[in-house]
Amino acid sequence: MKLRFLTFLILLALTGILPAHASTEVRTNWFAMGITQAQAGRFPEAATAFTAAAQARPAAGTLVNLGLSEWQCGHAGAAILAWEQALWINPFDARAKANLQFARHIAQVDEPELKWFETASTWLAPNAWVWLAGASLWLAVGALILPKIFRRNKPANLQLLAAFGLAVFLFSVTASVGTMSRANLGFIVKRNAPLQLTPTREGEMLLTLTSGEPARVLKTRGGYYLIQTANSTGWVERGSFGLICPP
Repeated sequence: MKLRFLTFLILLALTGILPAHASTEVRTNWFAMGITQAQAGRFPEAATAFTAAAQARPAAGTLVNLGLSEWQCGHAGAAILAWEQALWINPFDARAKANLQFARHIAQVDEPELKWFETASTWLAPNAWVWLAGASLWLAVGALILPKIFRRNKPANLQLLAAFGLAVFLFSVTASVGTMSRANLGFIVKRNAPLQLTPTREGEMLLTLTSGEPARVLKTRGGYYLIQTANSTGWVERGSFGLICPP
């Protein structure tokens, strides 16, 4: 019985390690191919390679290069989406921020409107808020419980530490909620994408959307998203819209 259990653990470890190694290797090959194609001026091929690398393992650097390749191809919406996804992974990426500011100025599109807790969620990477919430909670609990364990009075500094930990925990949870809410944001990636009244091919067209225009997904049905832009609400094909959260 013990031997079988040990064998199971070994197999579980191997199946958890090998795909990750393979994914990293595939991502590296596609990334290198994208760099080579971009340096040769073959930007459509470079965009394809960087897309494959990002799908294998999303990384801010890969998405920044993907955005540059898409921009060189004249795909403003796809470039804006890639740079927004880069900031989702690394909010401190200066290249993505600068590129977004330039691209939005040229394409004449606005930034997405964020609620205050969504804005707070952009200050750190999504996973960072989860770790910060866990660490601050244990800090607050430890500051409250340890004096009881050692049967000592609670010093004032420990009470302040507990209050600080609790405040950080509550803010981290709020930012995490903002992250989940912000995951419904996305951008139009095709020029003159039709916004329809119904999620069908024969649906009445309400208006056309600008490439790079932000919107929020309200519902999904088949191959369509129900989205809300700054001025309207309607259905758009999935292929014309990309979510800010990397796949």
